[in-house]
Amino acid sequence: MAKFAAAGWEVVFDAPGTGYDAVIINTCGFIHDASQESINIILEYAEARKRGETGKLCITGCLSERYKEELIREIPEADIILGCDAFDGLRRELNLSATFCAPEKRLLSTPSHYAYLKISEGCDRKCSFCIIPAIRGKHISRPVESLVSEARMLAGKGVRELILVAQDLSSYGTDLYGRIILGELLEQLSEITNIEWIRVHYAFPAGFPEDILKVMAGNQKVCRYLDIPLQHISDNVLKRMRRGINRKKTLELIDRIRNRVPGIVLRTTLLTGYPGETQRDFDELKDFVSNARFERLGVFPYSHEEGTWAFDNLNDDIPDKEKERRAAEIMEVQQEISAGFNRQMIGKEIRVIIDSEEDDHFTGRTEYDSPEVDNEVFIDKTGNLSAGAFTNVLVTGAGEFDLYARATGRKKTPP
Repeated sequence: MAKFAAAGWEVVFDAPGTGYDAVIINTCGFIHDASQESINIILEYAEARKRGETGKLCITGCLSERYKEELIREIPEADIILGCDAFDGLRRELNLSATFCAPEKRLLSTPSHYAYLKISEGCDRKCSFCIIPAIRGKHISRPVESLVSEARMLAGKGVRELILVAQDLSSYGTDLYGRIILGELLEQLSEITNIEWIRVHYAFPAGFPEDILKVMAGNQKVCRYLDIPLQHISDNVLKRMRRGINRKKTLELIDRIRNRVPGIVLRTTLLTGYPGETQRDFDELKDFVSNARFERLGVFPYSHEEGTWAFDNLNDDIPDKEKERRAAEIMEVQQEISAGFNRQMIGKEIRVIIDSEEDDHFTGRTEYDSPEVDNEVFIDKTGNLSAGAFTNVLVTGAGEFDLYARATGRKKTPP
């Protein structure tokens, strides 16, 4: 998109309505629900294209990487259908000039004060339920120098929070440098002026890079927050998932993380209804959630995805309603855990970043919360705050997944 802007195009993200010279739909094909959302948007703009209400329709991304031929047959209104590596095809289709644009340049589709920094692409893991390696290819790390350059550029644009993401963040650096260097990357990013929070997402548990724990414990810019998707705890299910880790090693890893980074908040995601998940396996998972007491947790019913090892080798033997019932049961447990953690925050003064201003309140987040997926802090509208500002607030109330607060007048405690 930065290359389009450099060539003179006006680029807008998630814009409603019609009347554009070109519409580029960047699809997701990870699981059924995401694919369906992509298909609904495609159909909406295909109808608009048919009526002559918008210009060229371009489809890119993971869904079209998986099902390109099917989409070509079913969506004749599309002018071009491309996969994940789409830029050259878009450039030719839309007659984009060959304007130079450095790889680190980009346009933000997020609010201006935070940005996702993708540190690698692809995945070499063999998880039986996951289609990502087939779509995105092998794990390829981005050079440290390129990431630091992009982060400096983002900081210059007003970004204060970097959220590191990858399909397999735990393997960062192995292909380029012969070893995992995520901790070193965190240290270099923390030296950038104006970057105040650095957040780590999608750390794979098998082969977890434990050197980052020392960085988290000692570097105030690195949030004491870790997203580590565990998926399950039963040895029976983990083996069928081909996760490369078992219950014992998972529990030991959680203990080490909590011991080495006091006060850390852990986010995880779990799957229910995986092929062969017995009632005993599910009860074990439910007990695990009760005992591990993750501060942040999401649950998804298993999706039997064509092209995965599980699709070809395992029978999807649990009805969808039962998968969803099990997921809801886990979330009932987590709801109580989250409410308990939040009640403990009442009366405490905490530092937040302001995300938005509403009619009667400001909305912010703590260092323990990632945008869109985690808790929010609703702040009385008594001060003069703005998006991207850091400030201290006093927590006055708590819900199951959110906090309520008022500004204290103290701006922040700098890292």
